[in-house]
Amino acid sequence: MMVPARQGRPIPDARRPLLAALAWLSALVALPGPAADLVPLSADEQAAFGIELAAPEPAGTALSRRYPGKVAVPNRQLRVVAAPQAGVIEVLLVAEGERVEAGQVLARLASPELVAVQGDYLEALTRLGLADSELAREQMLHREGITAERRVIEAQARRRELATLVDQHRQRLTLAGLEPAAIAALAESRRLSSTLPVRTPIGGVVLEQMADTGESVAASAPLYRVGELSPLWVEVHVPVDALAGVAVGGGVRLPALGVDGRIITVGRMVHGEDQGVLVRAEVTAGTEDLRPGQFTEVQLLTGAMGETDGPGRWRLPRAAVVRDAGDAYVFAAAQGGFRAVPVTVLAEEDRTLVVRGDLSASDQVAVSGVVALKAAWLAGEGS
Repeated sequence: MMVPARQGRPIPDARRPLLAALAWLSALVALPGPAADLVPLSADEQAAFGIELAAPEPAGTALSRRYPGKVAVPNRQLRVVAAPQAGVIEVLLVAEGERVEAGQVLARLASPELVAVQGDYLEALTRLGLADSELAREQMLHREGITAERRVIEAQARRRELATLVDQHRQRLTLAGLEPAAIAALAESRRLSSTLPVRTPIGGVVLEQMADTGESVAASAPLYRVGELSPLWVEVHVPVDALAGVAVGGGVRLPALGVDGRIITVGRMVHGEDQGVLVRAEVTAGTEDLRPGQFTEVQLLTGAMGETDGPGRWRLPRAAVVRDAGDAYVFAAAQGGFRAVPVTVLAEEDRTLVVRGDLSASDQVAVSGVVALKAAWLAGEGS
């Protein structure tokens, strides 16, 4: 049967539950004061409001809202491979993105300065050989009583001085990039070379090529940046007022990639640009899905905050929690209606909130139609 409406038009059946709910709410305002924490509601009225129920989920930990984070290579795993001597780049043997091993030759330089360093080393070796011969001669003459001991002491001093000079030039060759085997071969063959190999001190991935073939470079000019990509860092700026429960050892989650990490640093400085504090996490598993410089969303996994006794901690949909005069409430099903339960919001997650309140896992909490419940509750308080 159709219900008469204004101007003689019938009211569609689909609107009847809503009109019935509005009529119920109007009648509730006129009723003499119901209990302030109870909203009387029948099953039919609950259906008219479109109220759905869900059980609160126990929450031992909480996930923060999503923050923008940036992937970075840990400092200890990053090296800049530079030209050990001034020269011209003859050839670059690797390019950005390639994996390299520790000690691998990345480039070759033509360096006139290398020739001079090799020449100084060979000259010092020659002088040291002469000093050895002179010392041996003076020792023999002294044993035969021909020369004084002072001559032996002087020869020993000259020999030590030249040995130190040889060590200095050997160190210069090492700094120039020659390995001990190459230095030994130079001493044996006495053949000078102007070609200088440039090696990487660590294994990893070439992150950046910083020079080109044929380019003239000075000593210490950067050629490549090499990094080992496991583990990696993810750096986040977290607002100061959201740091509660964030501590070293806590977890982080990269929801888009399904990767987890562990907090290793919580900064002490507030950055002026965004009033955020640096939180750095280390990621060891799933690093193949991350790239240095990449921006990604990060959630902080915090332990239960506050006291360990008292009301429990529960995870609820955001829509289940209403606020009034700065306080938060949920509506739990009770005999004859719903009771308003005060809660404290501990953490705001993507689609849920972690709250502390006098609830249990067997309770049924309204998760839709909550705005109408709140209006009915406030109307009951004011009547």
